[in-house]
Amino acid sequence: MTARLIDGRSIAAALRASVARRITSAGFRPGLAVVVLGEDPASAVYVRTKDRAAREAGIDARSIRLPADTTQANLLATIEQLNGDPAIDGILVQLPLPRGIDQHAVIEAIDPAKDVDGFHPLNVGRLADGRPTLTPCTPLGVMKLLLAADVAMSGARAVVLGRSSIVGRPMASLLLAADATVTIVHSRSRDLAGECRRADILIAAVGKPEMVQPGWVRPGATVIDIGINRRPNGRLVGDVAFETCALVAGAITPVPGGVGPMTVACLLENTLNAALRRRLE
Repeated sequence: MTARLIDGRSIAAALRASVARRITSAGFRPGLAVVVLGEDPASAVYVRTKDRAAREAGIDARSIRLPADTTQANLLATIEQLNGDPAIDGILVQLPLPRGIDQHAVIEAIDPAKDVDGFHPLNVGRLADGRPTLTPCTPLGVMKLLLAADVAMSGARAVVLGRSSIVGRPMASLLLAADATVTIVHSRSRDLAGECRRADILIAAVGKPEMVQPGWVRPGATVIDIGINRRPNGRLVGDVAFETCALVAGAITPVPGGVGPMTVACLLENTLNAALRRRLE
């Protein structure tokens, strides 16, 4: 390996410690509600990780577990109750939702001031307009990784592989705000490898295991791997072939231990920021 490793675990730990200090100084405990439908094992592990990190930072975390067959009306009623609960500063509905529930309707039902995932259309619009309030946690975490690693973004050519509304598009908006020249590529893009190879900063968020090969990486580029995929043998891998791409890149994130810890840390920061804004209103 020749690339410099961008250690998300240590950067996330520093952010969580900063959030904990700010909470102590604020003199109150923000409240976070995580709504989970069903018993998906991967979601259960992720929610436990969020709960533990929140409690360690001084946030009152509440998990609301609903049966997988919960109706959309009942889910929306739960969200409305949380919207009106003064003890709750942040609301997160664990995605994906079971079939038959309109994800857009659920996201739009969350009070934008409590939308710590940053998915509400009002928050998405503010981000696109360059004046974010609550920013999606994973793209925000990537930006903090780039800053911590002293990666120059102004004027850099950034390529985002993936166009999802949750990661790819907000990621592009944040990079644009940092004065990068941004290209979004996807499954219909022509010469996908060639487009990626032009990047000074390559961000992979496509959900296909080890899709990005060393020939896709410009020598010396910074590679951020948002993907997390489980191989049939149980091994966790990202969207980037880490071992071989690390021989070409200048800096790279691992999977696990890269972007994942930052997503959780940014959720805590969003919850604190939402709580502070609500108390200033």
